[in-house]
Amino acid sequence: MAPDETPTTAPHAGRYPRPPVSLEEAERVWRELAVEALRPEAKPETVRLAVVASLTRSTGARYGDLLRVRAEDLDLGPDELAGRGRVSGARATGEGRVLVRHGKHRTPRRHRVPGDVVVVLRHWSVVRTELAAELEGSVPRALLLTVHHTHDNGTTVSSGLPITRQGLVLSWRRFVLRSNARQGATRPPLPTRFEQVRRAWVEAGVTDPGVVLQEK
Repeated sequence: MAPDETPTTAPHAGRYPRPPVSLEEAERVWRELAVEALRPEAKPETVRLAVVASLTRSTGARYGDLLRVRAEDLDLGPDELAGRGRVSGARATGEGRVLVRHGKHRTPRRHRVPGDVVVVLRHWSVVRTELAAELEGSVPRALLLTVHHTHDNGTTVSSGLPITRQGLVLSWRRFVLRSNARQGATRPPLPTRFEQVRRAWVEAGVTDPGVVLQEK
């Protein structure tokens, strides 16, 4: 098995010179985003960032892996539907499933999704449908979509389109700047690289290793 096919394997010490945050800090970030995302006044960007943090905590996925997740790769149905669909299977009450294609080999793994993450993902499903409502044609298959109108070479690009890796990077940095400005006097500042948060969960064994699937 290639090294990148196992999402829970800790990276080599010299690969990422910046150390991960503590597990306590990573958990605080996730809880803060999950709570904020479910507030009635929550911005779509906050909900999307909560999805990114939740799926990363659940699966150990990197940005590139998350960008490959499609809406149909989620199984958030009620318990009586367990056992149906390509990402379903035996699960505890309230659990869901997600299919993530990890690494450069895009190894498909089915991961468990805890009930509190399922709640966030259900909320994002409603938000993403609203974001894509003004697009012509069908809603994009990508799970993660843009939440703002943007400009590309003088052309206005509508929200509701598949987001890029750079978009996720900038979204995390905006959250970090706001969070550090608001709470910088009470705790260490958050890093501008989300990878340092991801590694805290991976190295602590919080993420579900998943089951390798044979895609049809």
